[in-house]
Amino acid sequence: MPPVFCPFESAIHPRVRQVEKRAVQWIADSGMCATDRERAWTVATHSADFFARFAPVADDDRLLAAALWVYWGFAFDDARCDSGPLSSRPAQFNALAGQVQRACETDSAVGSDRFIGALQDIMRRFRGFAAPTQVSRFVHAHRAWLSGVAWQIGNQAVGRMPGLDDFLAMRLLSSGGEPTFALLELATGAEIPDRELHRPAVRALTEMAILVAALDNDRHSLHKELAGGQADQNLYTVLMQERSCPLQEAVTAGTALRDRVLLRFTHLHDRVRPTASTELAGYLQGLRHGVRGNNEWGLRVPRYLSDGRWPDEMDDTLLTWAEEPSDSRAGPVEGAPSIAWWWDADLA
Repeated sequence: MPPVFCPFESAIHPRVRQVEKRAVQWIADSGMCATDRERAWTVATHSADFFARFAPVADDDRLLAAALWVYWGFAFDDARCDSGPLSSRPAQFNALAGQVQRACETDSAVGSDRFIGALQDIMRRFRGFAAPTQVSRFVHAHRAWLSGVAWQIGNQAVGRMPGLDDFLAMRLLSSGGEPTFALLELATGAEIPDRELHRPAVRALTEMAILVAALDNDRHSLHKELAGGQADQNLYTVLMQERSCPLQEAVTAGTALRDRVLLRFTHLHDRVRPTASTELAGYLQGLRHGVRGNNEWGLRVPRYLSDGRWPDEMDDTLLTWAEEPSDSRAGPVEGAPSIAWWWDADLA
């Protein structure tokens, strides 16, 4: 795999280790993990480290609550989405997803699945410190994620490999990027005015950050998925089918696609940032932190390395990065009309 192009600055919350210790205790007490192995694998996602890179200036309790949802999301994904018994049974998954989403919306009893009580505990934390608008935005983002997972599981159930455009639209949802970036407001406490957050340019920037992070995760997890025979719907398998090409050509093409999206993000960000409010500027910085931090985390987390080890002594500055994008063409990505609007000239 070529080095990752990511021209954004690195940052991490100074008390991430203290927050992680609290999170590990919560995981043990939450009841969401069925076995010691499942609990150990959830802890090994190092989700506190992950989100501490998205929100390096967050209050400790807010960062903890955000990190708990990330831990929960990875555990739920492993047990109920990617490889669990529901991973190719869309009807059964949709029934559970409805209960899970309702648990995100209300504290009422909505089912007996072991993940529901843990999610409701996290949501109580959010409601305890966040404005209703921020919580509502997260709830809507949560629904978007579950809809994308349902789309993906539907494909798996019938053995359908999506085309590139369908895949990119699906990956925007199924990657979990919507709720993860919605956590930025909850973690930092900065409430962005609707008139700014819902501007087309800001929505485009959010979607681009989500897609870049999702495609980076496809890269980080490729070796693990190939080794485990789980490589189904990812950027590279989609390109291999669509272009009838071998894996290495798909890696080259996928890297170029991802780099073009990140370049467009950078150019549009630099147009929007000068006139942004303090709250929006903080959110835009969070998008940049998220893209960078997702890579710093993903390049060494046991979830992707599959060696059960977290290299605590690794210095982030020792990671190798590409100095230039692999493809610097300025126009929309070919064969992807669903994301072409990100390149509209009137976005501002």
